[in-house]
Order: sequence, then C-alpha cells, then structure tokens
Amino acid sequence: MALRITEECINCDVCEPECPNEAISMGEEIYIIDPERCTECVGHFDTPQCVEVCPVDCIPGDSEHEESEEELWAKYRRLTAG
Repeated sequence: MALRITEECINCDVCEPECPNEAISMGEEIYIIDPERCTECVGHFDTPQCVEVCPVDCIPGDSEHEESEEELWAKYRRLTAG
C-alpha cells in the first residue's frame, strides 16, 4: 500500500529528499504523499526511506490505497520506464 503522512508531521523537511519517486511534497500544512507515485521504495530500497528518517514516526500505511507487492513492483516499473 502507499504510505501517508499524518497530522503529527512537524515539517522537518527530511522525508521529501529521501523519496526516490518524488512522491512527497509540501501540502497546505504538512507534507503529503502522492499514492500514485509511492511504491514504499520497492525497486529502490528494502524499506521505505521516509519512514526510516522520520523523527516523529508519522508515516503509516494508507489503508485507502492498499497494494500488493506485485502492484508496487508494477508501479515502480511504470515510474522508471523510459
């Protein structure tokens, strides 16, 4: 599944540059994750890098965008094609 950033976000700016898919951007008040671009770092890293660097642990899975490992790999291939 894609990840999401909760309201506990402190806007520390460490997650955005870590995302290999450029799925993280600044929203109106906190950072947001584009579920169309988030692969949980599948294809790039063994673990989601935003989760690894988040100092307040505010990046859980997004139950509204559940995806299997195969779907995440397909999204990775689509995002990195060409």
